[in-house]
Amino acid sequence: MELWDVYDENRKPLGRTIRRGSRMKKGEYHLVVFVWVFNSRGELLLTKRSPEKKSFPNKWDPTGGAVQAGENSLQAVQRELFEETGVRVAQSEFKLIDTYRRAGKNDICDVYFLRKDVELDELVMQEGETCGAMWVSRRELERMIAQDRVAKPDALRYRLFGEKLDGYLK
Repeated sequence: MELWDVYDENRKPLGRTIRRGSRMKKGEYHLVVFVWVFNSRGELLLTKRSPEKKSFPNKWDPTGGAVQAGENSLQAVQRELFEETGVRVAQSEFKLIDTYRRAGKNDICDVYFLRKDVELDELVMQEGETCGAMWVSRRELERMIAQDRVAKPDALRYRLFGEKLDGYLK
């Protein structure tokens, strides 16, 4: 059973937890993290969502997930990257690029960038979560988005962070 800490709209902890899947009250939020991993060639690491996933099965996306009770955002992004890919990195390697609340959702999202050269055959996929990985150029990512091969929320995030990507990859 996964537990989440509950926050107000200003990210102030409310001192209680909620079980994943439980309905949250209006004005209550939990934290979610995403990491966009780029190699030295400027390619983005995408993982393929397992066919067993309820949302966006068999779609491609960057690594992400919910912050568990007792974790902070950096601990969660480090854990999620390791769980879904087997990649271990120090928290200091992540660069927070944005924090936002998704419209109509009860979450506060932290988006990180990471530069890391990793061979695909060294990755370890998490059963039930990820089932493949690939490095893609921005052009290929845009083609995949147009072909509806990328999870919709991540396609939207890509459109939101395009300018920040340009600055980060220089």
